[in-house]
Amino acid sequence: MTALARRPLGSSGIEVSELSLGSWRTYERIPRETGIAVMRTARDAGINFLDDARYNDESGTAPMKTGYSEVVFGELFRASGWQRDEVVVANKLWWEFWPDENAQAELEGSLKRMGLDYLDLVYAERPREGQRVDQMVDDIGSLIAAGKLRAWGVLNWQAAQIVEAARAAAAQGVPTPCAAQLAYSLVQRSPVEDQGMIDALRAAGSSVVASYPLAGGALTGKYFTPGTKGRMTEGLDNRDYGPALRAGDELRVLAERSGARPAAMAIAFALLNPLVASVLFGATNPDQITENLRAAALWSTMDARAIADLRRIGA
Repeated sequence: MTALARRPLGSSGIEVSELSLGSWRTYERIPRETGIAVMRTARDAGINFLDDARYNDESGTAPMKTGYSEVVFGELFRASGWQRDEVVVANKLWWEFWPDENAQAELEGSLKRMGLDYLDLVYAERPREGQRVDQMVDDIGSLIAAGKLRAWGVLNWQAAQIVEAARAAAAQGVPTPCAAQLAYSLVQRSPVEDQGMIDALRAAGSSVVASYPLAGGALTGKYFTPGTKGRMTEGLDNRDYGPALRAGDELRVLAERSGARPAAMAIAFALLNPLVASVLFGATNPDQITENLRAAALWSTMDARAIADLRRIGA
């Protein structure tokens, strides 16, 4: 396997692998032994950045309405042999039950379900109506001071909100948000490539963690095989995949001409952006991790023409 490079996660002092493994709608849907194999393959490949999230049960069989995803993640994490101090674990603050549940209560609930004492990174979702950014920053700063967090970032925030959060953090002596998890792919370049977002991220000392780089699998080319099942066929995301499928067809042609794989080229596109610290993907089997690792070797060897050809797809 290709050795994975590490990139700084904004101004946090944390270094993360340029590929990161997510768990969104994944581990509770696959056999336990497969989940362990996925995590072990990621660990052996040099991935040191894991992303978890609490969400509501969609199967109707989980022992709790929300957060079973965190329970399963924690069980697989321990069973697969990760050393806690050698891996960066991230989760979310959704503010779903705010103001009845504050940042401390939400985080403590997640930690308890995951079976962990602290998180390396928490992403704060966009503020709810009536929720002040400066108060949110203060609450998160208290969690960092208490040793429950090492750093924090934002999830799907607009550029102006990131600027506001960075200013509030500087005024309060709290670390600025070091990461912004944003959807970024050949077919979704805004807001990551918008000048306002670039300026906001640089001013905050924040890196991008690129999510949804394969557009739900549309950019892998797998849906050209009849009978393929995935997020699209199961209707998990309720999105219009037409543009992504068209781009996926173009990408497949370019990949064949280049001797590469479509998924690797799609991920390499995100890795070419110097603002990106890591590209986040999910995997339902170990082979998908091995496949995506090809991007780590590909992006650094692409010449100007290859990059231009790639960037034209989906533009």
